[in-house]
Formats: sequence, C-alpha cells, structure tokens
Amino acid sequence: MDLPPDVTQPASGVPERRAVSDAHDDQPGGEDQDKPDEAADADEETGPPLYKRPKFWIILIIIVVVASLGGTLYWLHARQYESTDDAFVDAHIVRIAAEVQGKLTFVARDDNRRVSAGTLLARIEANAADASLDQAKAQAAQSVAGIEQAQAQVIAARAQAEQARAQARDPEAQAAKAAADLLRYLALQRLDPAAVAGTQIDQARQALQSANAQAAAARRAVDQALAQVRVAQKAVSAQRAQKAGAEAQIRAANVTTGHLDVRAPVNGQVVNRSVNLGSYVSPGTQMMAIVPDDLYITANFKETQLTLMRVGQHVDIHIDAFPDVHFVGHVDSIQRGAGQAFALLPPQNATGNYVKVVQRVPVRIVFERPGPGSPDPHRYAIGPGVSVEPTVKVR
Repeated sequence: MDLPPDVTQPASGVPERRAVSDAHDDQPGGEDQDKPDEAADADEETGPPLYKRPKFWIILIIIVVVASLGGTLYWLHARQYESTDDAFVDAHIVRIAAEVQGKLTFVARDDNRRVSAGTLLARIEANAADASLDQAKAQAAQSVAGIEQAQAQVIAARAQAEQARAQARDPEAQAAKAAADLLRYLALQRLDPAAVAGTQIDQARQALQSANAQAAAARRAVDQALAQVRVAQKAVSAQRAQKAGAEAQIRAANVTTGHLDVRAPVNGQVVNRSVNLGSYVSPGTQMMAIVPDDLYITANFKETQLTLMRVGQHVDIHIDAFPDVHFVGHVDSIQRGAGQAFALLPPQNATGNYVKVVQRVPVRIVFERPGPGSPDPHRYAIGPGVSVEPTVKVR
C-alpha cells in the first residue's frame, strides 16, 4: 500500500506521522522574526545595573547625610554626660543598742515606720537602777551629816586651842618673872657680893627652870590643840570628798536611769527590729536600726570618667524601683582614692603578671531639696541598697 510522503513506515509496520512543525521550521524567516521582540522585552525588564541608576545614589547620599548628622548630634549630646549603673542609695544607718542590762518592759511597734528624734522606742526594767540611785542618795545624806559633825569638831578644837593659849599665859608670865628675878640678883651680886646670898640666887634659878618647864608644857598644850583643829579640818575635807563621791554616784545613777528609756536619736525609719517585749538585753546588744532621712547616693564611676567631674554638677537620677519618677541631685564629693585601696585585703600589684584594670572611685551624690521638678525622695520606698543609675552633666 502506498503511503503519503509525510508518513514513514516503522519497522513494526505502524505508520508514523512526522511533526507538522518540521515543515514550519523549513519555512525561511519563521524563527528569526520572533527573536527581536523577545530581546527588547528582556532589555526592558533588566535595564542598567542598580549602582548606575541616579535614584540609588540620591537615596544613598540622603541616608549617609542623615546618619552622619544623627551620629554627630548623638556624640555632641552624649559627651556632655557621664553615667554608671554601679550606684546605690546609701545612708549613715544608726544602730540602736542597749547601754544597760535588764529586761525590756516596753517595745514600740514602729517596724518600717518613720519616727521623730526623741521618740520612745523601748524601756528597760528599772529595779536595779532605782536601787543604785537610792543607795547613792543615802550615801550623800550620810556625807552631809559627817560634814556637819566634822565642822562641830573643828569648832570644839578651836575652843580648846583658845583655852590652851589662855592657860599658857600664866606659865609664860611666871617664867618671865623668874628670869627677871634671876637677872636682878645676879646684877646685885656683881655690885656687892655680900648683898645677895648664894641661896637666893639658887632659888631664883630653880624658880626660872620650873617656870620655863611649865611654859613649855603650856606651849605644847597649845600646839596639841591646834593639831586637833587641823585634824578636825581634815575630817571636814574628807567628808566633803565623800559627799562629792556620793553626788557623782547620784549623777551616774541618774544617767543609768536615763539609759533605761531608749529613744530615737535622729529622724528616720525604724528597721531591722530584733527584740520583743520581755527580751533580756545587755550593754551593746543591738535592738534595732534607724535609716535617717538624710539619704544620698554612692556611685562608683570609672577613673576615666572623672576627668571633667566636679563638685556641684547637676545629676539626673534614675531609680530602678520608680522608673517613671525623675529625681535630681548634685555631686556632693569625690573620694580621694579608689574603692579597692580601702578593702580589707588591698591588692598587691608588685607581681610579674600584673594586668591593668580600670578602677572605680566612689562619688557621693545628694538629692536636691523638694521643689518644682524635684520630687521628695522621702515619699517613696527608697533606702540603702536600692539600685540607681545617675547621669552627671559634666559639660
């Protein structure tokens, strides 16, 4: 059987039709007519490279200018401040301790409450102190009585001395008369030995010796009386010293009695109470503590941040516990020395493996007085140990 020209006889005997496209491909100019259109479309889709487009450079220049301007403004602003997160609220905490021993008969329930200076916080049992005070007063009264008795003895001793002087006048006069008689007899004997007998002269001598002895005894009696006066005066001085000692004991007992009432020495908040009613305390036993109203901030700045830092510079204070409250303050003082220099065991840097580390220097910052734009820190639960981020304006 004869087949058409476009059909071939396969080996299997089934006729196969050639693709009609072969005839189309054989037509001159059929494929080449579509290529210019496709190339034009591709050129329109890709276009020139991105870096050759003016819009790209315009946008890039704008971004660089804005970034440079923003970085410059940020640097100009940031260089005016020094900040640290190594800062905490601090205060001179007052430790309240007993000064005498005894049992507590009263303890105020002022935990975490503010108290004023002079507020009664606790009272110690007063039995022993009252007994000591009464004993001191009794000793003082006894000393007063002793002074009066000693003064009476002085008066009596002076009277005895006056009496002894009076009694000594007669022996003195007798001794003077006997001395005059003996001199007269001796003078007569020199003029006329026969005028005066030897016995008269001997009697005059004996009378003089006897009178001198009596006068000496009278003088000793006077001296003894005067010695008694001095002894009585010493007794008065001793009694007065005993009175002064008793008065000192009274003052000491009054001080002890005053220490029985434990009062707040400063205005502040009572914290860390460790005693209760009936507790027994001894001198030095810590009972509670008071955080005073005078709070401040200890900020540990790096030593490289202190170049432009001065006392009195303004400080913006950010407290972690109250992030929405803007506290303000100023630099009060800068410690002369890094914190590690005051450690219990200061580092020994004289070693071969020394590595330099930037040190921290404590800076004290105080809160500004409450006013417009300056909130009162006492109205917030701020105390020692609270984290703070101060920012000091140094330029």
